[in-house]
Amino acid sequence: MGKTPRKRSFEVMENESIDQCLNRMEKEGYKPSRRMEEPIFQEVVKDGHKEILPIGKKIIFEGKLVEK
Repeated sequence: MGKTPRKRSFEVMENESIDQCLNRMEKEGYKPSRRMEEPIFQEVVKDGHKEILPIGKKIIFEGKLVEK
C-alpha cells in the first residue's frame, strides 16, 4: 500500500460550500493549515481592445495529515 502524503491541497468545488470541503478534508484525515484564493480571469475583446476581467475565484486549502 502507498504512503499517504503529509500535505495535500483541497479545492472547494463549484457546487460545494467551504464547510463541505473542510468536512471532506477531515474525513480523509487532514486538517487545514492554509487557505489560498486564486482569481479566475476571462479575456474579452471589446471595441477591438482586449480586456481581462475577473469572473470568479478559486479557494484552495492546504491540509496537513493528522497524526494518530
